[in-house]
Amino acid sequence: MSKLKKYKMKTHSGAKRRFYVTGTGRLLRRKSHVNNARRKKRGATLRLFTDKLPVSPDRHRSLRGLLPYLR
Repeated sequence: MSKLKKYKMKTHSGAKRRFYVTGTGRLLRRKSHVNNARRKKRGATLRLFTDKLPVSPDRHRSLRGLLPYLR
C-alpha cells in the first residue's frame, strides 16, 4: 500500500518578511517611507514609524494565499 504524497503550498518569501500575525489572527504591516531620508527626519517623526498598522480587510484574502501556513 503506497500513499500518494500530498503537495505543499509554498509561502511567499517576500510576504512572510513584511507581514505579522497577532495572537488573534489579525495581519499587521509596517508603515511606509521609513528608510527614505531617515537622517533628515525628526526623532518624533521616526518614532511614529515604529507602530504597526492592521492590513485592510480587502487585502486579507490575497495575503492568505501568499501566506498559507501563517496562523
